[in-house]
Amino acid sequence: MHFRNTVLIIALLCAAVVFAGCTSSPASSGTGASSPAGSSSSGGNFATSPTDVIPDNNAVTVTVQEKVYDGTIPVVFDGGKGQSLVSTIDVTLYRSDGQVKTAKIGKNKGDEVILEGTKDPNNPDRVVVTVSEMNGQTYKVADVLVPYRQH
Repeated sequence: MHFRNTVLIIALLCAAVVFAGCTSSPASSGTGASSPAGSSSSGGNFATSPTDVIPDNNAVTVTVQEKVYDGTIPVVFDGGKGQSLVSTIDVTLYRSDGQVKTAKIGKNKGDEVILEGTKDPNNPDRVVVTVSEMNGQTYKVADVLVPYRQH
């Protein structure tokens, strides 16, 4: 009798799980017609995503500085424990007007690149920085929105 009750309870639980899975609403695909406030209608490149976790011994930092009044964005390599392992540092600028610009930063601490951003106060530009190391690993170390500073 106890065995029969156990089987019945398990069967009911399985049916409940199946039923709950069949009635849940489908996940949003992110392709809806509405866009978040302040976003650009020029594409989906303005949603930042988390950066990668770099092992402590390989860690390096890159600073995306505040956009200057003329629309330029300084990006500076700050170095780190893994500086000697860096093979390339790639910077991609997604401008709010739809243009995409790429640049490379040198591998020495303090090396920088100046990107030509937009002066649109309503739509920020996005900067993504990836570091490739000699071991073949590539890490995204920065992914930020850079608004135009009017003051």
